[in-house]
Amino acid sequence: MLTSATDLLEQIVAGEDPSLELKEVGFRGATVSDPSRNQLADELAAFANARGGALVLGVDGGSKDVAGIPLAHLDTVEQHVIEVCHDSIDPPLEVTTQKLSIPDSLNVPRWVLRVHVERSLAVHHSPSGYMRRIGSSKRKMAQDQLGQLFQQRSQARLIRFDETVVPGTGFSDLELSLLGRFRTSRTADNDKTLATKLGMATEHDFGVVRLTVAGVLLGTRRPEQWLRHAFIQAVAYRGNSIGSAMDESHYQLDAKDIVGPLDTQVAEACRFVARNQSVAACRGGGRTDVPQYDMTAVFEALVNAVAHRDYSMHGSKIRLRMFADRLELYSPGELASTMSPETLAYRQSTRNEAIASLLARCTVPESISGVSSSRSALMDRRGEGVPLILDRSEEISGRRPFYQTVDGSELILTIYGAAQDAP
Repeated sequence: MLTSATDLLEQIVAGEDPSLELKEVGFRGATVSDPSRNQLADELAAFANARGGALVLGVDGGSKDVAGIPLAHLDTVEQHVIEVCHDSIDPPLEVTTQKLSIPDSLNVPRWVLRVHVERSLAVHHSPSGYMRRIGSSKRKMAQDQLGQLFQQRSQARLIRFDETVVPGTGFSDLELSLLGRFRTSRTADNDKTLATKLGMATEHDFGVVRLTVAGVLLGTRRPEQWLRHAFIQAVAYRGNSIGSAMDESHYQLDAKDIVGPLDTQVAEACRFVARNQSVAACRGGGRTDVPQYDMTAVFEALVNAVAHRDYSMHGSKIRLRMFADRLELYSPGELASTMSPETLAYRQSTRNEAIASLLARCTVPESISGVSSSRSALMDRRGEGVPLILDRSEEISGRRPFYQTVDGSELILTIYGAAQDAP
């Protein structure tokens, strides 16, 4: 939630309260020394475990003097906050930062950093334990309070993560041209109503409409602006392993961080595979080019990855690794408790219902070489995706792909490429 300099000054004059904390910033050289990482983590987690609030850095909490932050250090302080949120709070906390110039007591403009924290659906642990904002200070929660909060938040989390609000967004961040992809000739709803029905936006903060995770991922041009981990990291290596490839002078043939709306990510990742796969020439009745991978299977695997990954795992991205003989696709998130890699071809479980529903409404992007023309929608909701991946890939390579999990928190799909010595 953004605010104006005038509104912030009024809040500072009123002083700290359950939703406002003021902290002066100290430096040791170019490093932030005060507040410490632990103090900062405790303050931010306490807000998230209560009703949310704002921490203003650059203002003394006792005197309310606007000491400010030197402009040269403003980015350093912001980065310090982001690192603390991801490294010192469990689970990691997403916040919204805002740089504001406000006058001190002598009317000299000073820079401050406002850090806004939403009420979280999770219960966050920080260095001092489970903290909660009470009045104008933070307190460690007693066991009965903690148990009650876990119960309340677990009930609230019956709302799927892809339908939760993304802090700092507003309806104006939604690209109406992207929303238009989901409008049919029978839809007479206005834009806000349609986005709400689709799970892309929701009313929040006293009537303010904000985007959900699904709305950011499929309704904005740059989802990574709010969800830094929502992209595909693609790398093509020279050899059959990273170790062997590094013996070469140039062990990476190609590398790209693929960003944008999820359907764009799928299309660009398919093009990355098509660009870096080997193509063999098969002779006999004329020359025929034999691709290394069945691109319809690759397409289906990428759609499943963006649809079913766990977007609540901050710092974890989808990873696409291409080697000389195979490709590997890493998708963050554990399988449902009743599923295993062996049963994926026979079972269905949707982690992100809103995202899956939207992908099922997206048309297949044009100019993806090798993808079956019979596909009209990006995602097939009939549960045929995994069998298609396994069967079509085995048909072209002679080796069946397989799934495996790592530490219960990441699913890996390995697809073997066709041998390049085709007769």
